[in-house]
Amino acid sequence: MKYYIGIDLGGTNLVVGLVSESASLIDKESVLTNVRAGAAELLADMKAVTDKLLKRNNLELYQIESIGIGVPGAANRVTGMIEFANNLNVSNEPFLPMAKEVFKGQTVYFNNDANAAAWGEYLAGAASNAKSFVAVTLGTGVGGGIIIDGEIFEGVNFAAGEIGHMVIVADGIPCNCGRAGCFEAYASATALIQQTKAAMKGDVFSLLWELCSDDISKVEGKTLFDAVRRGDETAVRVLKQYIKYLAAGIINIINVFQPEIICIGGGISKAGDLLIEPIKELIAKESYSRTSAKQTRIVTAKLYNDAGIIGAALLRDVNQPS
Repeated sequence: MKYYIGIDLGGTNLVVGLVSESASLIDKESVLTNVRAGAAELLADMKAVTDKLLKRNNLELYQIESIGIGVPGAANRVTGMIEFANNLNVSNEPFLPMAKEVFKGQTVYFNNDANAAAWGEYLAGAASNAKSFVAVTLGTGVGGGIIIDGEIFEGVNFAAGEIGHMVIVADGIPCNCGRAGCFEAYASATALIQQTKAAMKGDVFSLLWELCSDDISKVEGKTLFDAVRRGDETAVRVLKQYIKYLAAGIINIINVFQPEIICIGGGISKAGDLLIEPIKELIAKESYSRTSAKQTRIVTAKLYNDAGIIGAALLRDVNQPS
């Protein structure tokens, strides 16, 4: 069996996975991402977690076919630079050459983390039969990956797919990318948690307080959905508004790309029909192509948070810098 290492560098967690040639995740290990560490320390963490994972599986680094890294930013595969990563303390860093030095003797690839997640879903998940699809990943931010005719669409500067930074509310909430009103500022998991906490402060009797043991710092995305399932009115109101924000961005994507499939991933996607069905209803009312015979299918990710690991592990590119 051939083995590959996939590394998903997220804004919250750094996850390393051992992946087979058939795109199956064999094992994984993670640590919290030190978002202020800089490229050198992040790579040191990647190496330490990789070593731990390999040791647990009785493997050595030389037995790995290649290593792929998904990074949350613009990954220029020609220069090997991370040109901009707004959720990390990394900008204009020669990340790929540094990674090759850390993983000496190994073939190393890198790409945007959302592209890697899209690639994973394309190879082994919800979009395996699609010619065109867009992956929307709801996490610390909102990531996007675009697959057209079996290739990752990256744009002229490898920064395509940054759907989280299209504005959906003019002059809205400031985003750490430098704009205001970004999709990410309203539809990420982080945004949903912020919206939930704000609503809780306005309703001290909401079931949401019970679900977090009266500790607002313990609120997570799941907290809201659990309260919605139990009929909490404040939670239902928050979710309804959140879905409007999420649908606004998804409808924009449909209007631009008209893909066969839009795949929604990230932990929030596990809410299933609480998200998908209301989004479909808004698409049916508001998308430009709403009267067309063919419609974009909206699905949840099959690989969930493992998509980025699997996709990163199986990255390939003959044009990577040496």
